[in-house]
Amino acid sequence: MTTITSVRNLRLKFPGAESLLFRDFSLSFRKGEKVLIIGPSGSGKSTLLQVLTGLIPNSIEVPIKAEKIQVPSSWGFLFQDPDTQFCMPFVDEELAFVLENLQVPQEKMRDRMLHYLKQVGLHLEDIHTNINKLSGGMKQRLAIASVLALEPEVLFLDEPTAMLDPDGTKEVWDTIKSIGEDKTLIIVEHQIDHIVAFVDRVILLNDQGSIVADGPSETVFKENKQFLIDKGIWYPNVWKDYLASTNKKAPVKSVKEEDRPSLHVSKFVGFRGKEQKIAIDNACVYPGEWITVIGKNGAGKSTLLHALMQLVKSKGDYRIFEQKYQEIDTFTNFLTFVFQNPEFQFVTNSVYDEIAFTLRLEKWPEDRIVERVNKLIEIFHLRNVRENHPYQLSMGQKRRLSVAAAIVKEQPILLLDEPTFGQDAKNTFGMLEQLEQLREKGTIIIMVTHDLSIVEYFATRVWTISEGRLVEDCSSLVYKNKNKQEIVL
Repeated sequence: MTTITSVRNLRLKFPGAESLLFRDFSLSFRKGEKVLIIGPSGSGKSTLLQVLTGLIPNSIEVPIKAEKIQVPSSWGFLFQDPDTQFCMPFVDEELAFVLENLQVPQEKMRDRMLHYLKQVGLHLEDIHTNINKLSGGMKQRLAIASVLALEPEVLFLDEPTAMLDPDGTKEVWDTIKSIGEDKTLIIVEHQIDHIVAFVDRVILLNDQGSIVADGPSETVFKENKQFLIDKGIWYPNVWKDYLASTNKKAPVKSVKEEDRPSLHVSKFVGFRGKEQKIAIDNACVYPGEWITVIGKNGAGKSTLLHALMQLVKSKGDYRIFEQKYQEIDTFTNFLTFVFQNPEFQFVTNSVYDEIAFTLRLEKWPEDRIVERVNKLIEIFHLRNVRENHPYQLSMGQKRRLSVAAAIVKEQPILLLDEPTFGQDAKNTFGMLEQLEQLREKGTIIIMVTHDLSIVEYFATRVWTISEGRLVEDCSSLVYKNKNKQEIVL
């Protein structure tokens, strides 16, 4: 069968990295193949896709050497971060940009736009909507729609459902499967349950970007299970194995009548511009609670965290440790926040300096800073990239860095917006266990997530957001019992 894209004897090294990522690496893909690439965070999966398309080094300047790189004549690329995908400010303009390049007549464009938006389940009252007003999950759907509009021969998909709710994940994979029958699909994905039976071939990489296994999915997962476990790579039933090995059970936090809430909101409303996006009638949060915030894309989950952090306009009664929010001079003494997009919070030029930044502002003694930062670098597996610029990291490494930098000061309230997306299994479980240790010390965790396993096994309470309102506030046990059919490991 015809080779459609390939690389021979590739060598690549990021500036500041200690060693080569790929060393004499060779790989080829045949026309029509459906291929899943897996490996630990930082193993070069996303970088490999960018090399195969010529984005590296033509658009992204990274030193590489290779005997040959065969780039497909017709391809589409879906990035992990949808914001890096867009060229235009409005939804219809973004799709029109693609269609114009394909010389689609203007009178046919609107129908084409609606067709692709419907394919990915992005329903908008007005397609001339500012992209910046969309949620992360809605942006992801738009990015997929713009790639589908290219109707490429080869699709490179870098975690296409990382920001989508469970229903959206299924819808998008169903769409990709249906339109991808006659295409070559090369996929990097952590949420493999939806596609493991769909792909023809699985390529397993190690930390240095070398190929450990390459073959049918059943064979690769069966013959390399111990390697997958040791390296913390997602595989079918990994959650069940983790729970069995740790005897993990959902934490229970009982609130006594005499307990006073650390955070209380009443008639609380958050806005995007002048438009109300989230409303909570009444809610109290107590020390040591882990609240998972769930709901469909665009429901208002991220806006809730932004409003609590005072990153967007809000009104209503909002108290932190019984103090009105208007009277608090320095919010970051009480709350810390991890953005959905980790790059939004990077302010320095190295991993080490990023984690140390807050402590230096607080004028901690340098020996205490060194001790604290080095500890977090080890916990979040960032030692090999400690001197790298944050933008040089993989998405999983960026996410771990954003969490490490947020918790360095150990504020009593921690807000996290999908902190586990882009993570391999080992780092996901390690991050959750680190957060659990903070919770046991009394830290409040309010986390937006689409991972129902986190809801079941780490949360003490669940907030369900629907159409901009908090519609349900219950214990994780109550949620689990009410939604047994939805909890799937």
